[in-house]
Amino acid sequence: MFRKIALHWQILAGLILGTLYGIFLPSYVAQVEWMGTLFLRGLNMVIVPVVLCSIISGVANIGTADNLGRIGLKTMGFYMLTSLIAIITGLGLVNLIQPGIGADLGLVQKINGVGALEQPLSETLLNIVPRNIFQAFAETQMLSVIFFAVLFGFFIIRVKEQSRNLLTGFFNACFDVIMEITMFIIRFAPLGILGIVAAQVSQVPDLGILIQRLGIYMLTVILALATHMLLTLSVVVRLLARINPLQHLKNMSVPLLTAFSTSSSNATLPLSMEAVEHNSGVSNKIASFTLPLGATINMNGTALYECVAVMFIAQAYGVELTFAQQAIVVLTALLAAIGSAGIPMAGLVMMAIVMKAVGLPLEGIGLILAVDRILDMFRTVVNVYGDTCGAVVVARSEGEALYTRNI
Repeated sequence: MFRKIALHWQILAGLILGTLYGIFLPSYVAQVEWMGTLFLRGLNMVIVPVVLCSIISGVANIGTADNLGRIGLKTMGFYMLTSLIAIITGLGLVNLIQPGIGADLGLVQKINGVGALEQPLSETLLNIVPRNIFQAFAETQMLSVIFFAVLFGFFIIRVKEQSRNLLTGFFNACFDVIMEITMFIIRFAPLGILGIVAAQVSQVPDLGILIQRLGIYMLTVILALATHMLLTLSVVVRLLARINPLQHLKNMSVPLLTAFSTSSSNATLPLSMEAVEHNSGVSNKIASFTLPLGATINMNGTALYECVAVMFIAQAYGVELTFAQQAIVVLTALLAAIGSAGIPMAGLVMMAIVMKAVGLPLEGIGLILAVDRILDMFRTVVNVYGDTCGAVVVARSEGEALYTRNI
């Protein structure tokens, strides 16, 4: 009987039960945490194959190099523009509300593992081209995987017809198999999310401290994310995709709830692809190109969050950033978000690049560490929703007849 309940309601039930379990039975979290660990390991197992096969298949199925250039430019342009709007939205609200002014947080913690980010941003961008593609696969270096997949798919288009048909058919078949494996893993999402949420809730500091010390900061981030998601992206979907934004939001409920629970754009990718294809009418050709690309480089929520967080830290330290320095924050947050992996809390580490660009001490990251995991859930929802909006906008621009199926 439980299997007859829609997946998004099962996920919501797992989310609620996990929260209650973490609050009332924190000493027994280990009894359910393994379910979350196993679920995430299953998703991690298929992330690289899904991205590799879907992008190669998507690029190869576009048909011509001219089509690839057109769709690629549209997709990249949409993602860069919406990320920039998101950052400016966050910058405006954090300057208006000023949550860090007069803050005495007392929550500074030692940050480990930041030293690896001391390399120049130019070197970070150069690393998109992998020295060893198999090492990139093993280490889940998503930008390198995507770069190789786009390159491979592009040159499938350029080879002789016999080879092109053979390779296109092979990767289409691989993609079908990988999606079947992925959907099998997704069936266990409610149990996995119960374990994940229970473990996270049991580790949350005293709620009184969160409300008293970081409440205004959290509200600023959430308000900025909600403004971008419910206002900016809704207007974009209405004007450019010409579909009902409320119905589109409803039809994306399964990937959005999964994104909120797992804080992982990559883990949500298979569900996003299924939702935009079956609920919004986007072709597999467009979905398999735009969504995997978006899961890596289209981090609207992460870019917005990094900007607000850095400004908050500057305010808490009493550092007044000039207009030029705030412009650097905007630009660096955009580039850092592009390089941010679609995994939980990746944006927190990438924030060090933004802080370094404007001369703030990296120790300031510790000021927001206590609440980052909670906000990570919200910004991942915006990341994933922005990807789905990009898919429907690009599909409409290519003349596809979209619909919004009632679910």
